[in-house]
Amino acid sequence: MLEDIIRARKDKLKILKDKGIDPYPSAVRRTHTIGEIKKSFTTLSRDKKKVFVTGRVLGFRDQGKIIFVDLDDGTGALQALVTRVKTKDFDTLKTTLDIGDYIEVSGILIKTKKGEQSVEARSTRIIVKSMRPIPTKHFGIEDTETRLRKRYLELILNPETREIFRKKAIFWRTFRTTLEENGFLEVETPVLERVPGGAEAESFITHYNALDTDFHLRISLEISLKKLLVGGFDKIFEIGRIFRNEGIDAEHLQDYTQLEFYWAYADYNDLMKFIEKLYKRVIKTTCGTLVTEWKGQKIDWSRKWQTVDYFTIFNKKTGIDLSTATISDLRKKAKESGITTDQSLGKGRLIDLLFKKFIRPEMIQPCFLIDPPLEIEPLAKRIVGNEHKVARFQIVACGSELGKGFSEANDPQDERVRFEEQMILREKGDAEAQMLDEDFLESLEYGMPPAAGFGVSERLFSLLMDKPVRETVFFPAMKSEKINKKIND
Repeated sequence: MLEDIIRARKDKLKILKDKGIDPYPSAVRRTHTIGEIKKSFTTLSRDKKKVFVTGRVLGFRDQGKIIFVDLDDGTGALQALVTRVKTKDFDTLKTTLDIGDYIEVSGILIKTKKGEQSVEARSTRIIVKSMRPIPTKHFGIEDTETRLRKRYLELILNPETREIFRKKAIFWRTFRTTLEENGFLEVETPVLERVPGGAEAESFITHYNALDTDFHLRISLEISLKKLLVGGFDKIFEIGRIFRNEGIDAEHLQDYTQLEFYWAYADYNDLMKFIEKLYKRVIKTTCGTLVTEWKGQKIDWSRKWQTVDYFTIFNKKTGIDLSTATISDLRKKAKESGITTDQSLGKGRLIDLLFKKFIRPEMIQPCFLIDPPLEIEPLAKRIVGNEHKVARFQIVACGSELGKGFSEANDPQDERVRFEEQMILREKGDAEAQMLDEDFLESLEYGMPPAAGFGVSERLFSLLMDKPVRETVFFPAMKSEKINKKIND
């Protein structure tokens, strides 16, 4: 069936070429976008001035001497009224037009008897001949795998999907603009690193032929940005792609966009005050409101965010006092709770697993979760007077972490001890434990000013849209169609 459709379209392509018509011209005329026409339709139609519009054909109704064509150019939709009496090359269009083609229409703007805004064509020209049929707007693409793999088809059919990505551009632009207004400098740092750091995650590895060396795709922006603090920049940020070789679920992808910024001579208390204002501005600008919806629940970002102590809520929800708990206590609790563990997991990983099972899913309204155990954040500064806690906060809402910041550890000797503890965990089999980075430790020995750092990924945007994260990226990584077919067979 598909082969027959493609063959018929190739025949129409030949008709156009035989008539001396280029079905893929390099230049077209367009005086107005459809969006501009819609906005100024009254004035433009009153002037009776000829306009040139272009767009993809998403539908047409051939009624003999009249063809009604539905056009979309990404800025809006408009009907073209093509008639045998008034339209040059009417017969050519009638015999060669297919849904999915791009056409150029020149004509005047009118309203039909039914009151529909239209361009009454004086001439038409196919400017892109489509060789494959696109799904109809009525039936769409029902299979999620196909819809995500061939995202361009969904973008053709669903203005709502295109709108999500317009909002995503606003989301990142508002972060960028606000940081710049507050004196932060945008920078770029390498994607390829000899030692991946700044997060607990497994990396992707590639080989750099010119240097004959293996490199890792970065799992965080953190380490390079901290080196810039050492170099004398005091307020910096980067919005960039990071890569983590981990599983896919509603909140995780292997490559995604993350913002990180670092602020010298500030601590995590300064950061929390700034972040709450920053998030509220970003959310209001992106969504038009500070009350969003997530899984049928109203999330109120407008109120003053609650501060929650990590040790207190952990004890309340699990019965474990983290100030005295041993790794055996944590492993026992995990086993009783049905959490799979092995001997490679250290105290920090076990605490985090229990937190994600018992506590985080119940944290729905936005809050600051503060002062966790040292073992789960090797890059944060210890809290004065309580060496087992670190000066870190997480923004938690919708049962998920939606940003993390802390006062940065800058004591090179203390940082070395923490890295060595992480390396012991790696040797035991924990592939996500952090690697010891001698170059970073050397940079700290030159002196990094007291600073606060913060990171947020596009997970925040996906939850604002109430969508799984892969629904809010253009082309998420997917199994190939051949592999899927083999699995399904």
